[in-house]
Amino acid sequence: MVTGLGIDTVEVARIAEKIDKENGFRELVFSVNEIAYCENKPYKYEHYAARFAAKEAFFKAIGTGWLNGTAFNEVEVTNDERGKPAIRFLGETFVTLKDLSPGAILVSLTHTKTTAAAVVIIEN
Repeated sequence: MVTGLGIDTVEVARIAEKIDKENGFRELVFSVNEIAYCENKPYKYEHYAARFAAKEAFFKAIGTGWLNGTAFNEVEVTNDERGKPAIRFLGETFVTLKDLSPGAILVSLTHTKTTAAAVVIIEN
């Protein structure tokens, strides 16, 4: 049964500008693994933007918005060997969200040169 649905879109240029201009934004929002993944892509800002959208969509899907005890860089978007995206939790965020007991989390990402979007579905 679907218990949560979230969607978000973001302009790629907005994320690129923040990463290039604001010292520490990238590390505040993205995990070490996400940074390594995106930095190895030819159009890295599209990948950063899609991951940002997924994090926003996730917090919408759980129905609480951003929670105390959670950090954006601890909501990590990963990819399996075929490229299928997933979300996993790290550190304090893992502990905080464990109590909410989200079931299966489905995530879909898309991006163009100018826009990135993500949809997150939470099932129990």
